[in-house]
Amino acid sequence: MIVLVAPGQGSQTPGFLEPWLTETRFAEQLSAISDAVDIDLVAHGTVSDADTIRDTRVAQPLIVAAGLLTLSALLADGRRERIGGIAGHSVGEVTAAAGAGILSETDAVAFVRERANRMADAAALEQTGMSAVLGGDEAALLERLEELDLSPANYNGGGQVVVAGALPALAALAENPVAGTRVIPLQVAGAFHTRYMQPAVEPLAEFAASIVPLDPTVPIWTNKDGSRVSSGQEYLDLLVGQVSSPVRWDKTMESFADAGVTGVIELAPAGALVGLVKRGLKGVPTVAVKTPDDLAAAIDLIEGN
Repeated sequence: MIVLVAPGQGSQTPGFLEPWLTETRFAEQLSAISDAVDIDLVAHGTVSDADTIRDTRVAQPLIVAAGLLTLSALLADGRRERIGGIAGHSVGEVTAAAGAGILSETDAVAFVRERANRMADAAALEQTGMSAVLGGDEAALLERLEELDLSPANYNGGGQVVVAGALPALAALAENPVAGTRVIPLQVAGAFHTRYMQPAVEPLAEFAASIVPLDPTVPIWTNKDGSRVSSGQEYLDLLVGQVSSPVRWDKTMESFADAGVTGVIELAPAGALVGLVKRGLKGVPTVAVKTPDDLAAAIDLIEGN
């Protein structure tokens, strides 16, 4: 049972789409997505610097576009029927919704553009950020977060929790970390998946009401609690609510284990999620599709070669 996973914000790096655009099919697909969101994703995926592509308004459409390019190759030639499931991490859930057939590619890119704009607007209201906390005791960490008025944003499994909140509080956590932990500031522009994103929820819900989702034709799991979702409308509602609630990637990986997953393929821009899978699902084969050169290994895994 092979599952596809789609990464979230922070997985992008300068120039990461350059190898993809040497192939006409991907260049044409990315140009069409760029036109749909009215953002030059070709430039942002090839020549824009790290600061530019860290901007939420750019990063989210760029990441989803990369995932859509990967899906177009992996799910071709009848392979869609051989996929055991799909899930995304944070904004990767939009990519996953397209892969599962819940959203059309057009609706996926329209939704992610709106999501990115609304989250950027919410992030601009206060100076906030995020940090990854590695190791240590989770209960002790949560107690410390409460003292500092910080929130857990991503439970990533494998001893990693991403926390979010006001910048002074994040600095205080880094200066006085919980015993046994390491605190790494992340290059993101706000406290995503926390109460700070609540202003984005209502306008995003209003936008989502214009979309008619379909029920998934590939099994899909939600970041809300790791459960499998069989209703397209329910999944779309979860996409809206997820912007201000924690990502439970740990629960999603538990669901993979329960389902008997035998291989995991991460869509571009890949790397982070296969790292979590290697720690959380030891022994399960993985493929990170960073460039088109990685597609052959991913296809072999799908086809059982």
